[in-house]
Amino acid sequence: QVQVVESGGGLAQAGDSLRLSCAASGRTFSYNAMAWFRQAPGKEREFVAVITWTPGSTVYANSVKGRFTISRDNAKNTVYLQMNSLKPEDTAVYYCAARKYGGSIYSPTTYNYWGQGTQVTVSS
Repeated sequence: QVQVVESGGGLAQAGDSLRLSCAASGRTFSYNAMAWFRQAPGKEREFVAVITWTPGSTVYANSVKGRFTISRDNAKNTVYLQMNSLKPEDTAVYYCAARKYGGSIYSPTTYNYWGQGTQVTVSS
């Protein structure tokens, strides 16, 4: 079992930056990728970014490419999402997820472990 806990959300103004953290614990050797998803009110959960544990490849949604950066600290089993140039449309609950097996990195159903989510609200 793997537990993931997000932190770092909050209120921001357009153009500001925030950094989210996702700490994993438990059987951390059992997952091969960690991702960030987000869900705005009335919308489906959508893929934001993913990083594989080996070799550390990253993929981003087009909507955040160039503004968000996903990174990891292996020693701390922690993944970060640096969010720059925030926009009001980035407002959502952000979830961290870990994947044990293969499957589409873009689909929430691929991921086996989820955090409780952290709210990010961006005002104009």
